Amino acid sequence: MLYIVHVLLFYAVYLEKKLYILQLSQQYVILKRMDKAALHESIISHTVMTFARSGGAGGQNVNKVNTKVHAAVPLDKLAGLSEAERALVTQRLAHSIHDGNVTVAVQDERFQERNREIALARIEQKIAAAARVQKKRKPTKPTKAARERRLKLKKLRSEIKQNRTRSMYV
Repeated sequence: MLYIVHVLLFYAVYLEKKLYILQLSQQYVILKRMDKAALHESIISHTVMTFARSGGAGGQNVNKVNTKVHAAVPLDKLAGLSEAERALVTQRLAHSIHDGNVTVAVQDERFQERNREIALARIEQKIAAAARVQKKRKPTKPTKAARERRLKLKKLRSEIKQNRTRSMYV
């Protein structure tokens, strides 16, 4: 999916101790958004999994079967991410990236196959969440009715407190 961003380029100049800002050009830049299907396919095809014995509940099963899954995906082989999104993922998942691989360890279930599925889903969720660009907050003002409501409640609270003090000293 593509979306278009309007970009204005400015140039600042100091002339006789005054700052002049000049508009150089207007550009429309086409940015590519994350392709979740391509990302999903590349995660499935490039994930390297290793297995270990899991701790916790499970009885004798945990002592005999390698159910814990360590999954790693090379960040440079992921398809479906733009360069800006890849940079965001690298910055936001720095604690989960080791040797250029996004890593996850899962030992939630007693079965290795279920832990594999969970590991793939977690990697995909982590990458998608890290690559998402936050929308800039638009500051808003309270409505006239909200301001009046606030003032009315404030006046009511003030009267209640005034009545407390009068009754004590009368």
